[in-house]
Amino acid sequence: MAANPSKIYLSPPHMSGKELSYIHDAFDTNWIAPLGPHVDAFERELAAYAGVRDAAALSSGTAAIHLALRLLNVKAGDTVFCSTLTFVASANPIVYMGATPVFIDSEPQTWNMSPQALAHALQDAESKGRLPKAVIVVNLYGQSARMDEINALCEPLGIPVIEDAAESLGSTYKGKASGTLGHFGVYSFNGNKIITTSGGGMLVSNDAEALKQARFFATQARDQAPHYQHSETGYNYRLSNVLAGIGRAQLEVLDERVAARRAVFRRYYEELSHVPGLQFMPELEATRSNRWLTALTIDEQETGTGPSDWIEALAEQNIEARPVWKPLHLQPLFEAVTFYPHSSGGESVSEQLFRTGICLPSGSQMTEEEQERIIDCIKQCLHQKKRLTV
Repeated sequence: MAANPSKIYLSPPHMSGKELSYIHDAFDTNWIAPLGPHVDAFERELAAYAGVRDAAALSSGTAAIHLALRLLNVKAGDTVFCSTLTFVASANPIVYMGATPVFIDSEPQTWNMSPQALAHALQDAESKGRLPKAVIVVNLYGQSARMDEINALCEPLGIPVIEDAAESLGSTYKGKASGTLGHFGVYSFNGNKIITTSGGGMLVSNDAEALKQARFFATQARDQAPHYQHSETGYNYRLSNVLAGIGRAQLEVLDERVAARRAVFRRYYEELSHVPGLQFMPELEATRSNRWLTALTIDEQETGTGPSDWIEALAEQNIEARPVWKPLHLQPLFEAVTFYPHSSGGESVSEQLFRTGICLPSGSQMTEEEQERIIDCIKQCLHQKKRLTV
């Protein structure tokens, strides 16, 4: 191994080379400011890919969640249920609206929102006459949540579901595109996602009228008038024409990126799944995960190692790895927020996943040699720890 091996990142951008033609077109036509023909085309093309009626290109996935809550008339004093095992951006827009989040635990099979915990939370809310205005379900690391079960709980109560598919673009659930199973779906094109516009997001829905209103709010809620007139509060949330051009080129290779990430997962699984104490993130039956990040749990009693040992050993070899998300109900920002665990006995699946989980480098451009370097480092770490504990 080289004295200073090249850095292997967790999930770096992967450009196709086709992006420059769209960027040049934006420059040649002087469509540099927000909006333009690439924005319109990117929306049409992504809506067609996902199989929904409409899509609105925005500055971030966070903006998309914020607009979804605005469209659902979430207000101060309302509650919104949200997956706890996720990045803070899934819940921050609830606070933007002056509403209160309620966090729902994960379940073991998908690592995503537990229908069992959700049912308990909804029963409590109904008994108090205070149902949530919406439920935000997050598809973690590319794996879909149990959307049929979640929708079956929410629909009879008239509670709309927002499917945060920021990490699961290109995944499918029972033949449908991830992000299309709720009233609204959200995608992210941040620099580390499976395709990127450097920064950006998309709000999708079959409710075309709602997305028309989303575009209105996203462009500072400017009224139809010859002068600048505003009757409602708006936001500067639209994607630029230049970035939309990058997104169009990235969308063309999305299926290739999914195949590459699944191949990365498969190699990790083949090399490490036989090790006692290692459990890879499952793939729910009748779904296909994009495997945005390869994630697994480590039983420290069986392996003699924990996530921090792996992260440290990999960092010494210039390799980036990370723990799984810290549950939002454990964050100082939300210390007073209500949390519903997976089981009535108080078992918190999300806390267990946080203690034992790790995300390995999963970039679609990573070579097999680079992945072997990662796997060799993990095996050395396991061997060394096991030898020290004997």
